[in-house]
Amino acid sequence: MLIVLAKAKVGAGAMAAAAAAIANMVAASNAEEGCIAYAFTQDMLEPGVIHIVEKWTDEAALAAHFATPHMAAFGAAIAGLDFTVVEAMKYHADDGAPVM
Repeated sequence: MLIVLAKAKVGAGAMAAAAAAIANMVAASNAEEGCIAYAFTQDMLEPGVIHIVEKWTDEAALAAHFATPHMAAFGAAIAGLDFTVVEAMKYHADDGAPVM
């Protein structure tokens, strides 16, 4: 399994402008074959920061994700906005286990 953790900085007003594109991206990504989970979250302590958390079955699923029409549409939607991904890392993991 792959876990992708990304962080984006979003300027004032850009969050509202990107909201529909984010909603579409999350819904379409979660429907992809090989996607275990896909979410955008706003940081509670740092305004203007979004965390993107993704879980994929394997490298092929992640590569296919980058080639989807909804990924291209999302990129086009945020191109003119103050929306910058400042970090994106992928990690290889096992299937995990409950903490408690």
